Amino acid sequence: MKVMIVVTHLLGTGHLTRAMTLAQAFQSAGHQPVLVSGGMPVARLASSEIKLVQLPPLRSDGVDFSRLLDAAGEVASISLMETRQAQLIATLHAFQPDALITELFPFGRRILKDEFTALLTASETMPKRPIVCASIRDILAPPSKPKKVVFADEIIATYYDSVIVHSDPDVAPLDLSWPVSNALRDRLRYTGFVALPPALPHPDGAGAGEVIVSAGGGPVGENLFRCARAAAKLDPARVWRLLIGGQAAQTTIAVLQDGAPDNVIVESTRPDFRQMLNHAAASVSFCGYNTALDLLQTTCPAVFVPFDDGNEVEQGIRANALARSAGIEVVKSDALTDQSLLAAVDRAIADGGARQKHTQMVGAETSVEIVANMVRERERG
Repeated sequence: MKVMIVVTHLLGTGHLTRAMTLAQAFQSAGHQPVLVSGGMPVARLASSEIKLVQLPPLRSDGVDFSRLLDAAGEVASISLMETRQAQLIATLHAFQPDALITELFPFGRRILKDEFTALLTASETMPKRPIVCASIRDILAPPSKPKKVVFADEIIATYYDSVIVHSDPDVAPLDLSWPVSNALRDRLRYTGFVALPPALPHPDGAGAGEVIVSAGGGPVGENLFRCARAAAKLDPARVWRLLIGGQAAQTTIAVLQDGAPDNVIVESTRPDFRQMLNHAAASVSFCGYNTALDLLQTTCPAVFVPFDDGNEVEQGIRANALARSAGIEVVKSDALTDQSLLAAVDRAIADGGARQKHTQMVGAETSVEIVANMVRERERG
């Protein structure tokens, strides 16, 4: 079975990481995936064995998702958008997939609706129409206007066979963030969370007893890191390790190292981060999908500071849902101080003995089964 997965990440790398995990699951099951990425290139993913088609890349203007920039930081031109659309459709025709999966659209990425609808329309006219699925995370950005709900329902009804929801409905049903109509509910297929296999303990015990502070791979989080550095000054008995990502990581590291107390380590994001969580005293982070799952696969106490710049609410909804579990605390960004952060870390650690690992983490494999069954049913007529 040939599967074409289309994703455009605009700020962080979470959407692309999840799409790549899906592609790897299809390949491991003996299928042939191709991943089409329209966001900025990510070196660690480009080296994967998965076939990757890179469109002329786009990114958002910070948290302004209504303004698209090209790789040089200029406003994306009409010609660039036309080139992206042409390459997308050419890939569809050349690959002739049995299944087409769009990540987030039509529930998000509406600014890219022209290229997505062109792709979907082209799939309808193929000699063998592919099964078409939307792939969405547990929590969506709640629609600010009713017409966004109507748009998604109409697009789903017109082009899609199913909506694959990468969540455990007992933890985070789609209804928490999106008004689910009866017609949409009939097309939902919950898979459990899409996560990499649990990380083994670190062979060197790296991170043992530390408070590990991270903010994903995007260009955000400086305020969180500054607050964590200040909290560390109030907590001299513990080591606080700040892991910095993004294109300006080295500059941020230099700024945070200047004047940092002796119990603070500031360094770039590490490939063994997930292993380190098995030994850490606590984790402090945003509450993006992939980061949350990294924590749920461990018993590491966690403090989530949901990212809410630009009126973002997705992470706050997720954090509040997860905070029903023991050993997980939430600090809102407008309440974030060195003292409130340290108090939350202490509470999480004190309550962390009751933490249980979450087991519904086979969403990628379940997604493969769902899509493969749909393709087989279509072929049986």
